[in-house]
Formats: sequence, structure tokens, C-alpha cells
Amino acid sequence: MQKKRVVIIGAGPAGITAGLELLRKSGDYEVLILEETDAVGGISRTVNCRGNRMDMGGHRFFSKDKRVTDWWESILPMQGMPAYDDKRLHRDCYVQTGGTDPEREERVMLWRRRISRILYNSCFFDYPVKLSMRTIQNMGFAATCAVGLSYIKAVLCRRPETSLENFYVNRFGKKLYTMFFEDYTEKVWGRHPKNISADWGAQRVKGLSVSAVLKDIFRRQVSGKTDGPVETSLIEAFYYPKYGPGQMWETAAALFEQQGGIIRKNSRVVGFGTQGRRVREVACLSMKGHRETVRADYVISSMALKDLLRGIKEVPQEVRRIGEGLCYRDFVTVGLLVKKIRLVNTTKIRTFHNRIPDCWIYVQDREVKLGRIQLFNNWSPYMVADVEGTVWMGLEYFCSEGDADWRRPEEEWMRFGVSELVKIGVLDAGEPVLDWHCEKVKKAYPAYFGTYAEIDRLTAYLDTFENLYCVGRNGQHRYNNMDHSMMTAFEAVDNILSGRKDKGNVWGVNTEKVYAE
Repeated sequence: MQKKRVVIIGAGPAGITAGLELLRKSGDYEVLILEETDAVGGISRTVNCRGNRMDMGGHRFFSKDKRVTDWWESILPMQGMPAYDDKRLHRDCYVQTGGTDPEREERVMLWRRRISRILYNSCFFDYPVKLSMRTIQNMGFAATCAVGLSYIKAVLCRRPETSLENFYVNRFGKKLYTMFFEDYTEKVWGRHPKNISADWGAQRVKGLSVSAVLKDIFRRQVSGKTDGPVETSLIEAFYYPKYGPGQMWETAAALFEQQGGIIRKNSRVVGFGTQGRRVREVACLSMKGHRETVRADYVISSMALKDLLRGIKEVPQEVRRIGEGLCYRDFVTVGLLVKKIRLVNTTKIRTFHNRIPDCWIYVQDREVKLGRIQLFNNWSPYMVADVEGTVWMGLEYFCSEGDADWRRPEEEWMRFGVSELVKIGVLDAGEPVLDWHCEKVKKAYPAYFGTYAEIDRLTAYLDTFENLYCVGRNGQHRYNNMDHSMMTAFEAVDNILSGRKDKGNVWGVNTEKVYAE
């Protein structure tokens, strides 16, 4: 009997998860993954730059879904959660597995301390902002009072949540919003928060608010409890693959192929053959322009909805209009290797050469385009070839494909990034750059403007194809985290194996308000 063929579009977290799940659970399917690029992992990939590894945005491995964490554990063993000791070096905040298998020692997840701060007005603020003496000192007494009064006003006079601006003001007050949300959000999306749907805040912030921060402080300091439920944005530690998130997906992809799955890289999907309520064929182009059509009994798609609709011929005019009106935000990461940075560690955490311990630094400075700085040394010491003698940074810039920033030559990006680091006091003028690398990522962030408000009509049309499942961040045009993308893949696979026709469970991932990020 001929096996049923499942064609998966995209070798990111959703695609790899779906493919491996199918082969693990049933021998009745032939699974083919078509990947547009020459790498797996999508936006969760890790790039090796002459021994120094860089992520596309940084990814914390944390989930409230046990199915996800068990899946991660099956790919890369998770080391036990050590009790952190601030007297120990930051790089030593993990324990060895204790085994004698060298290969197993390479395939592990490290337990990392989460340290992210905001650089605002030349001062560091905790991220998320905490009510502490350091925060009050950095703000000043007058500004702190203004923040408190602003929040009280927001509680008493709630705004209709017709925009992202109103969403933030309702939860943090106008003062905190203007300090820590307004400019940064405009950097990310290229438009003011008042012109962005509140759904983006509901997707990413959800339960986080001033009241949530105060509850967390009470739980920890008054009740003495340090465990129990916590908003995702308030977590203080997470797992992280030894060699970056790409290691997870490279390892999972290898397991997928060992079980008989096929991954075709540099294969861009350009069209679909449909018959009635089913997708029968998927057409793709190789790098050399060779076109191939493959049979499909099921299609699991993580490609952008706009591109998916472009590949289907008989799409109603209104649905096609909605698809063409969907917007995305792209970004550029500039990797810089230097001997030292100017920022000095003022925390109680001991680090090499008294360097700052941050994983991320959010740059709240409207005078520069730089949005966020990653310090790869602090994500994992194995990300940097010379972790003691050099600092390997990733500078994140947000842009739109085809604009002036997107077209900027790579070497010019390096010089531009260095000039901005000097401007905000991260680098000394004249600090030599030992190495650098530039990565551009298309459609990194599905946007909650354009025709997004009409997306339900688009998804209803796609659901008429009974063997088509849309998964992942771009596949659902939803700002999902990595674990949410995996959960959409789980649901799609369950539907295929059980014969379930309704796809509400697939689209319903990460829509409940109790799941916060």
C-alpha cells in the first residue's frame, strides 16, 4: 500500500516538529519538508561565524506546556536546575551531566539566568521594570511620583482598547508608557502604537502589568514564596541549548532524516494544485530555477499567509485583497566581535573582567536606530570562541524589506552599528572590530496592522481546504513564541492522525489570556 505523503512547507520550529511527530507516531506517512533557504531553524537558527555563533533574535526555551518541554528534553537533555550562587562565575551557572559520553556532553540544554535590562537615559532599568530602590534612584523621586500618579489615573479612567497605545496605558499608565514602550514599539514596527491593533499587546504582553509586577513582589518578598505561577515575562531563568537554539533544530532535523524524512533545502514553494476541497500538488523552485511538482495528500504550511495565497489560483477577490494587505516587519542582526566594551558590571553577579551579565539590552534612545543588543557570551559561553578575551554582540535593527536600511551594504551596517554603540556609550571611539557578520531576516514579525483586522475571513477560506493546515508564526500570521509554533504543529499532526476535520484547535493555540508572554 502506498504511503500517504505529507508535504511540510518550512523547516523552522513548526515544520521540523510536525515532521518528526508524524514519523514518531505512525509509519503510514511519507514526509517531505520543503525549505526555501539553505538552513533549518527559521528565525530560531544559529549562524556559525568563524567559531562565534549568533542567534536571530535570541530564544528562551521556556514553556508552560509540558508536551513542549518533554519534546525538547527528547532532543537535547535538560540539565538540572542549579541553585544560583552569585559568587560563582556567570559562565558556570550550569552543571555537567556527569556522564562519560562526549557526544552526550555536547547535546545538552543549559539552565541560564535571565538578565535583560533597558538602557534609558544612560541608566539601566530591569526588564520588565521592577519596583526597587535602583529603579527609583534611576528615575528620580519626582519621576517616580509621576509614574505612580499616572498609573492610578489609568486604573480609574480606563481607555477603550482600540489601539496598542491604549492597551499599554491601561496597564502601565501614560508615564511608564512614554518612557519604556512608545519609542521602542515605533522602532520595531515602523509606526506609532496608536496605529497598531491592541491585539499585538494581547498576544505578547497579556497578563503583564503594574499590578502583575506588584503581585510578584508580594509573593516573593512578603509571603516568602519563590515558586508557583508567574507571568512568562517575569521568569528569571530558562533553558538554552549549549550551542544556541539552532542546535535544537539541527539535531531534530537529523533525527527526522534518520527516521526516513526528507528535507529539501533551497526549495521555494511557488504554487499549489487544488481539486475541490483538497490541495493535490505543491510546486517549488530550486535555486537554479528548476520547477518541480510533488504530490500531496496533506499539506502543513508555515509559509507566510500572503505567499500561500499567491500560490493558489482560484482565490476569491476579497480574500486575495486581505492577503495582499497583510504586513510584516523584517530585521537585520549585525554581529560585532571586540576586545572590550565600556559598560561596567554594577550588579552582584560575578562575571569575567567585571563585564555586564545581560543577555539582552533594550535600547530606549530615540537618537539611535538600534533596538536591542544581544551579548552572546552571556547566553552560553560556548557561543564564543574566546569567551574570556572577547565580547561577541548582536545588534538588532528593524526595517522593511526593500527600504533604505534593508538595502544598506553589509560593511556599511558594521560601521553604522559601531557608530551607534559609541553614541550611547557602549563602545569607546576607536575600539577595533576583530570580526563582524550581517544577517537579514525577511518576514520576521507578522504585523497587527494593514488588513490584519479582517484576517478571520482569510483563515475561514483556507479552512475550506480540508487537508491544508497552517502552523507557526507566519503560517498563522501571529506573533507566536517558539513553543506556541510547536503547539500548532502538535495540533495539526493530531488532526491528521485522528481524522479530525475542524481546525479550531490549530488556530486556537496562544489565544487564551492566561498564557502570558
